[in-house]
Amino acid sequence: MTPSRELAALLDVMEALRTPGSGCPWDLEQTFASIAPYTIEEAYEVVDAIERGDLGDLKDELGDLLFQVVFHARMAQEAGHFAFPDVVEAITSKMIRRHPHVFGEAKDLTPAQVNGLWGSIKAQERSLRAQTRAAAGLPPEPEAMGLLGAVPTTLPGLTRAVKLQDKAATVGFDWNDARLVLAKIQEEAREIEEALDAGASKETVAGEVGDLLFAVANLARHVDADPEAALRSTNAKFERRFAHIEARLAAAGRSLAEASLEEMDALWNEAKRFEG
Repeated sequence: MTPSRELAALLDVMEALRTPGSGCPWDLEQTFASIAPYTIEEAYEVVDAIERGDLGDLKDELGDLLFQVVFHARMAQEAGHFAFPDVVEAITSKMIRRHPHVFGEAKDLTPAQVNGLWGSIKAQERSLRAQTRAAAGLPPEPEAMGLLGAVPTTLPGLTRAVKLQDKAATVGFDWNDARLVLAKIQEEAREIEEALDAGASKETVAGEVGDLLFAVANLARHVDADPEAALRSTNAKFERRFAHIEARLAAAGRSLAEASLEEMDALWNEAKRFEG
């Protein structure tokens, strides 16, 4: 095996890794379920490279994510379900079908019209899938079980909250002013305070915290902010400022354990001033 720019070479590598007797023992014992967490992790690493503006790293991370697709397709092929070319054909067909304004007769559409057309085509696809599943005696898809059924439970919490809220908004269950959402956040914060004052159980307080996070995700949605991206940015900011505290204390020959909270808070504020 030698490195190559051809996709066929990657498929050959995957086949070799999964060949009993000569392949990789770790790769051979994997399943869809065991690989799924790595697939999610690789997708996040792609996002991280984008947010850092590191295009060299992005190239590598996209390769890692592509390998996940190839891995799942190979396992499906071994089980007799489908192979990588079927995955390519499926997504190619879907993109052509959902872009009649590019590949069909619908022309000169605005972005809003394109979005509406996309939703209409997806609804047609769902209807066809439902008919096909019914004819085959299969149970309805999750999305057929209710408006919110199509939102995957495996999404990160904040992302899923936004998707649930978006779905509910399609039938008018939504606020039309971000300030109303802000008021809801304040209400949820008061309920946490009341639960703490009442000595409520950990489970009760955790439930109230969940309500607060859900409301915060809704506020992010109303101001066109991705709550996951916003939180990642704040995490990075926290790391930078805490590193400043560590560096300043180390320069003075002291450890974090030797510093008081007041000292660390002062250095935190110093870091904020340096950031502008």
